[in-house]
Amino acid sequence: MKFSYHAGMCNPAFYLELAKAAEAAGYDSFTLPDSIFYPQQADSTYPYNADGSREFLDGVPFLEPFSAVPWMAAVTTKLKFVTSVMKLPIRHPVLVAKSLTSIAVMTGNRFQFGVGLSPWREDFEICDQPWEGRGKRMDEMIAIIRGLSGGEYFGYEGEFYQFPPVKMCPAPSEPIPILIGGHADPALKRAAQLGDGWISAGSSLETLTDMIGKLKTWRAEFGRSHLPFLIQAGGLDAYSTDGVRRLEELGVTETVVAFRDSYAGGPDNRTLAQMLGELNGYAENVIHKVRG
Repeated sequence: MKFSYHAGMCNPAFYLELAKAAEAAGYDSFTLPDSIFYPQQADSTYPYNADGSREFLDGVPFLEPFSAVPWMAAVTTKLKFVTSVMKLPIRHPVLVAKSLTSIAVMTGNRFQFGVGLSPWREDFEICDQPWEGRGKRMDEMIAIIRGLSGGEYFGYEGEFYQFPPVKMCPAPSEPIPILIGGHADPALKRAAQLGDGWISAGSSLETLTDMIGKLKTWRAEFGRSHLPFLIQAGGLDAYSTDGVRRLEELGVTETVVAFRDSYAGGPDNRTLAQMLGELNGYAENVIHKVRG
């Protein structure tokens, strides 16, 4: 089992020390959320909390992941970084591919690209991208990003994107893992068919069992059961050794932990010392015991 630390949306000044501490404590990766802005008025609902409200995000600091990852990678040597998850269809795939390949090169392949559909219609409107067709567009974007990351000439003729062969340089020496987030059946099916892995946004063990079962079924249907597949998940079971073993038996490959309920809203008033204590305490009481 691998372990990932999710700092939440804490004080941005803490990120470097948290990254260094996570690596020293034995965490395998550091996950970063993605949000570009918070609209003053919005009608969209959030699918992952009880009431669908989004007020918990008002005034919350989000660092842009493509900027933050090289910053943290520069003070670490082994720690990997994961977007959990980047809202892919509100961006242009060629520009994303350039940022992505640059980060993979700069970090020595220590980056995993977690992507998903934004639940906010406002993200699409303000970024001047269509809400309709966002799923099919994301499928094309994944193909484009993979093609442009290979270091050879690549062109594309799709329903939404068309461009002649172009080459990006430098290119990473290894393929960039693309992990797909989302709990709805279309997201799970997309992960099974196109992804190198899947990211859970947090759920009960029962729900997680059901979703992983669907992933296994669809991966078999798509003829992809033989390929490596990463599953990142957390939930209440992530915080005990027995729980981690249950997740591992279920097929989870990386346990994700955070030590503050992001849905609670309001400012994160934890000090750096408090966050370091949480991070190191979990490593001592769970990570080191699981690994023996």
